[in-house]
Amino acid sequence: MSIRDKLDISAYLVIGSENCSRPVEEIVAAAVAEGFTCVQIRSKIDSAREMISILEKSARAIKELGKSDSVALLVDDRLDVVLAAREAGIKVDGVHVGQSDIPVEVCRKFLGEDSIVGLSARTEELIDYVKNADVSQIDYFGAGPLHETQTKPDCGKTADGKIITHDFAEIAELVKVSPIPVVVGGGVKLKDIPALAATKVQGFFVVSAVAGADNPRLAARELVRAWHDNL
Repeated sequence: MSIRDKLDISAYLVIGSENCSRPVEEIVAAAVAEGFTCVQIRSKIDSAREMISILEKSARAIKELGKSDSVALLVDDRLDVVLAAREAGIKVDGVHVGQSDIPVEVCRKFLGEDSIVGLSARTEELIDYVKNADVSQIDYFGAGPLHETQTKPDCGKTADGKIITHDFAEIAELVKVSPIPVVVGGGVKLKDIPALAATKVQGFFVVSAVAGADNPRLAARELVRAWHDNL
């Protein structure tokens, strides 16, 4: 059974070097040790070689915890980085792309059937989009933001420039109509977890709540515990 077959997006960490003041792999290790189930390396400033180095260290940290077969390690957008990392013998499980990134069909062609391909759901007209989208090549939708957040300045906006956010009622409706699992993030904090879990969404994703915490391990522990306590 491949990791794609047992993908768990319930506690999903998105992280890059610009999000933290300590090595990325340290925070990845802390989060995975406390129950995070999926890790996405996302950086708009690191070079391909720098991202490959981060992946190598993060994959090693996950392996040392004995979770390489259960915790997915993904890369945001950079299919080239995934392929280069794999060529170097690094276990990278897939890619997450946005609407304007490399098409999911191309990702699937190059990564194979055992890999994970996630897609950011369109922010505008979210419900209709997810209800009617072709999901034959993707494993989950990433949706949000729940709140405005500095870590995702390029999210959808209204005609007058206001960031489009999605409330809990809309997320609950999204879960009902989506044919595949949905993970929601965007400014998610510990206090949001009970209401988010109540929507029946399959998971939450965070950046700053863990990567920017004074104690990332404690923050990860509290988030995972809150999620399971409210299922």
